[in-house]
Amino acid sequence: MQAELEDRFQEFVRARWTHLVRTAYLLTGDAHHAEDLTQTALAKAYRSWRRVSRADHPEAYVRRMLVTCNRDRFRKRRVTEALTAAPPERAGRDESVARVDERGALLAALAQLPKRQRAVVVLRYWEDLSEAEVADTLGCSPGTVKSQASKGLAKLRTYPGLARAMDGPAHGVTREGEESRA
Repeated sequence: MQAELEDRFQEFVRARWTHLVRTAYLLTGDAHHAEDLTQTALAKAYRSWRRVSRADHPEAYVRRMLVTCNRDRFRKRRVTEALTAAPPERAGRDESVARVDERGALLAALAQLPKRQRAVVVLRYWEDLSEAEVADTLGCSPGTVKSQASKGLAKLRTYPGLARAMDGPAHGVTREGEESRA
């Protein structure tokens, strides 16, 4: 790889690493799997960086690689997920206790969703992608994205402790499941 391309790849990784790992964490529910998944996707992106960097949205390209790598790890061998009800403890957190409790409830609720619903909810509402972008990322139709998002949000609303956090436009989703852009 030419030095200039390699420099651009390293710059991309430095700028997007944290964001990609967070997305992977929401997809896998495990910090270690998330880092491994992100590294795998970035290794594939590195091998074809010339093509990836010419794409209109390199981050979207790599995000799709991330989702595909996550799906592939289940295809290659049967992996049992051991998603926990609470995220692992992290040193140096300065968030309020209520916010941590909400995040823990959200992660536990996401862990209960089927893989496709979880991917749709994460990409649609965490990544704030449009239905068309999510459909493109997952290789499905926008109608599938809509139905999976609707089912996923309905399941999330029934999760104890999460229904209160999801009520109201401040959290981006109204009771009817429509987005609010307040």
